[in-house]
Amino acid sequence: MENIISDANIWYMTEPQLCPYLPQKQERRIFTRIPDSRARHLDSEFAHAGFRRSRDVFYRPFCVGCDACVSVRICASDFETSQSVRRILKRNEDIHVVILPPKATLEQFNLLQSYLFNRHAESKMAAMSFENYTEMVEDTHVQTQIMEFRLNDALLAVSLGDVLQDGLSMTYSFFEPAAAKRSLGNFMILKHIEHARALSLEYVYLGYWVEGSNKMSYKTRFRPLERLYPDGWKPMK
Repeated sequence: MENIISDANIWYMTEPQLCPYLPQKQERRIFTRIPDSRARHLDSEFAHAGFRRSRDVFYRPFCVGCDACVSVRICASDFETSQSVRRILKRNEDIHVVILPPKATLEQFNLLQSYLFNRHAESKMAAMSFENYTEMVEDTHVQTQIMEFRLNDALLAVSLGDVLQDGLSMTYSFFEPAAAKRSLGNFMILKHIEHARALSLEYVYLGYWVEGSNKMSYKTRFRPLERLYPDGWKPMK
C-alpha cells in the first residue's frame, strides 16, 4: 500500500455514518482522486491494495475499531462448475449477454430505479437522477465496460465494471426484481468468470465481504476465493 500512497496527491476522510452492513456500527472511508493521466495504470494497483473505484475516486473502509470489510476475489482460472452453478446457467441459457462501452441509457436507468426501489429503497442511491447515473457510468478514466443481460429485447440485468491487468472488477450490478427466481446476481458473476477466462485474466474482484452480513454471504459461494490479509492475498477458508 505504501507505493500507491506515494502516488496519490491528497487523501480525504469521510464523516462517520451508519454502516450499511453491520447494525450499531459506523462507517468511514479513506479516499483519493487520481488524475486521468495516471488512473489507468493505478486502477490495478489500487484493486490489489483493497480499494474500490467510483468515477475518479479510489476508496476503502477506514473504520475505527472495525476491520470487518474484507476484499475478496474469485480465482477465475481455477473456478469449478458445481451442480448449483450448472442449475443457474441452465435457468438462464435463454439470456443474451452483450458487452458494451460505458454509455448510460434511459433503459438501464429505469431498470436501476426498479431495482433500488424494490431492494434498497432506504439507500442514498434510491434518489439518484439520470444525470447521476450517467456520471457513475461515463465518468471514468480507466478501461470500463458494461454487460447487458437481455431476454429477447427486454433488459433484465446490467453490470458495470473495470478491466484490470489481472482481472475484472465488478463495480455495480442490478437486475429486474421480478426475475428474482433466475438468480441473476449470481448469473452475472458467473458470466464475469467466463469473460475473465476468455481474456486470459486470473481474477474477478467482488469488492468487500463482511462476515455476518446476509447482504454479502453470496460471495462465499464462488470458490476458490481469495481474501486480502495485511500481508497480501491468500486463499479464503
